[in-house]
Amino acid sequence: MIRRVLDSLYEAAGYLAAIFLIGIGVTIIVQVVARAMSVTVDSTEAAGLCLAAATFFGLAHTFRHGGHVRITLVIDHLPAGPKRLFEIFNCIVAGAAICFLAWHIIALTFQSYSYHDVSPGLLAMPFWIPQAGVSAGVVLFAIAILDDLAKVLLGRAPSYDADVHPEDIHAE
Repeated sequence: MIRRVLDSLYEAAGYLAAIFLIGIGVTIIVQVVARAMSVTVDSTEAAGLCLAAATFFGLAHTFRHGGHVRITLVIDHLPAGPKRLFEIFNCIVAGAAICFLAWHIIALTFQSYSYHDVSPGLLAMPFWIPQAGVSAGVVLFAIAILDDLAKVLLGRAPSYDADVHPEDIHAE
């Protein structure tokens, strides 16, 4: 049950990232068309919101599918026992770093909301809006890392391992 919920969250984050990438394209097209019609449209804030959301929503999905760059020069040559310990160590360090980042980004989002910070452009978008997307994406990424830490601690293969087939991941 919880496996399906988490996998659905990671997939939804991937789709959200794709939607925000489309949003970047749409804002650029709107700005180009408006400029051709001699109308000023400042899409910098909207494109920035889409970029931030696409980047951070895509982290958990990409991580779960083994899309993040991993330097496996050493780990691929280790026997199973030390390799597992190395994976546990890596997940603990990555999890701690991303949880630390998530904590501070969430605090920044609340701070921007309480101080009513807005972007300096024509759109004057409240900063907490794109920061909320970043916060959600980083929290999902932290959950994905901790999810894989739990899998490795239980002796299972991590989802991000390129040698593991996707059907093996979802079968668990």
